Amino acid sequence: AFRMKALLDIITNITNFIWGWPILIALLGGGIIITFRTNFVQLRYLPFILKQTFGKMFASDVGGEGSVSPFQAASAALASSIGAANIVVAPSIIFVAGPGAVFWMWMAALIGQATKFAEIILGIKYREKNSDGEFVGGPAYTFKKGIGGTLGKVMGFLVSFFFMIEILPSITLQTISAAGPLEKLGLSRTISAVVITILVVLVAYGGIKRIGQVTEKLVPFMAALYILFGLIVIVMNISKLPGAFALIFSSAFNPKAIAGGTTGAAFAAMVKAGAARGCYSNEAGMGSAPYAHATAITDHPVRQGMWGIFEVIADTIIVCTISALVVLVTTDITNQDLKGIAVERAFNAAFGQIGTAVIAISLFLFVLSTIIVIVFYCEKQGEYLFGTAVGKMMRLVACIMVILGGFVSFENAGTFLDFTLGLVVFTNMIGMIMLSGELKEMTEDFFKNPKYYPGAK
Repeated sequence: AFRMKALLDIITNITNFIWGWPILIALLGGGIIITFRTNFVQLRYLPFILKQTFGKMFASDVGGEGSVSPFQAASAALASSIGAANIVVAPSIIFVAGPGAVFWMWMAALIGQATKFAEIILGIKYREKNSDGEFVGGPAYTFKKGIGGTLGKVMGFLVSFFFMIEILPSITLQTISAAGPLEKLGLSRTISAVVITILVVLVAYGGIKRIGQVTEKLVPFMAALYILFGLIVIVMNISKLPGAFALIFSSAFNPKAIAGGTTGAAFAAMVKAGAARGCYSNEAGMGSAPYAHATAITDHPVRQGMWGIFEVIADTIIVCTISALVVLVTTDITNQDLKGIAVERAFNAAFGQIGTAVIAISLFLFVLSTIIVIVFYCEKQGEYLFGTAVGKMMRLVACIMVILGGFVSFENAGTFLDFTLGLVVFTNMIGMIMLSGELKEMTEDFFKNPKYYPGAK
């Protein structure tokens, strides 16, 4: 037991170090490089991108090759990134690091839009067909073929292996958090885990086509439900909204030093909390989204890449911001006891039992959709590393990890998850920076061609 504790302490220290400045430099620095290489695509072409994504969510007339529609691929990727964190973790940064952290979460999201755009473009450029005749792609394929040679193979292996190792405990952890809301509705955790497992198996065993069909209905519904009730709470407290925004902007550069710390340290903590949470919630820089997007029908990688920008807007700029504003207009943020439950309390105060039920249903659907998609991601890592047979075996293992959520408690899983996720982000961002020249070429190829972009000169 002592050895185990010593090992855990070492991993905790390394994890805390990695998730400090090193990850921020990799994510934000890498994202800024990509933003420059893609010519500020997320700002310059925003109206066009919104029209191509939000404006075409349910369009079916897309040319090109692939297995699922562009929106199905995006909704699968979004299902994995919109999770419990959007309701619980995003607002908790306000208690930990102050309201200014919300501003830094937005900044990280703005930079993250370029990163996710880039991940998806490369994912489609280097995708291939597996032995079942389905399109597969993602950072592992991108590095193996794009960087090439031994280095590309090693990076491809590492990014895939670390990601697989990260997903397995994550599935169990997600199941535990999905069972929470069901317990409030009277189901025991064991029964909840069994129900969740059955739902996940029914969808995951239908492959990416069924996952796409389920998530394209589930994601808009669950997001709309939460957004609608969140907006009602904000409107009910509309008089406090200008003050909430003022607080976010005024404290973004001038944080109140938390009890006895220096302002400099408070500022660093705030930027770190906002940016890390931004990345954590929208998954930009993790390299997860391209595994879903590589299956999309598209006529040009850049067209699908725009859905990455759409995802970050939907996840962080819309859903996380609503959570943060609900907290700021309803809650005394100096009261640390409210940290994880502020949104739920606000919904309950506004709607009574209905509010509590909406949070329970939203949390359950957010987490269920995440589990369905990360089971698919896990299968794809196994497939990349050891072939399709092992991929299918990993899908089974992943489904077993769901049911474990009914029986195990995970005190130390968080640390382990952050540790492996840190390794994934580092490997992925280094590869992306190495391939940033190709991003430049492909972005120009799209936006300078009138066939793809009507405004091309």
